[in-house]
Amino acid sequence: MNKSDLIRMLAEKEGLTLKTAESAVNAIFNSIEQALAQGDRVEIRGFGSFKLKDYEGYKGRNPKTGESIKVQPKKLPVFKVGKELKERTDIEGD
Repeated sequence: MNKSDLIRMLAEKEGLTLKTAESAVNAIFNSIEQALAQGDRVEIRGFGSFKLKDYEGYKGRNPKTGESIKVQPKKLPVFKVGKELKERTDIEGD
């Protein structure tokens, strides 16, 4: 499922226009992005949580030239699945 599918599904399920559903989906995604940009953690009970993880800088290698390069420290968003979602998506017998 991609963003367009999500918008279409929301519109059909809730009887909304595509434009209204798109606005709702964009508002949710933008709110999550803004919270993460401010360093906040976003938790959606039963679904999961998003947070920023700090990664230290390190020495890397340019694969094309083999030259040693310094990779700068960075922050990346990570998602941790919630217990309820994990239980709902577990396939019995695995």
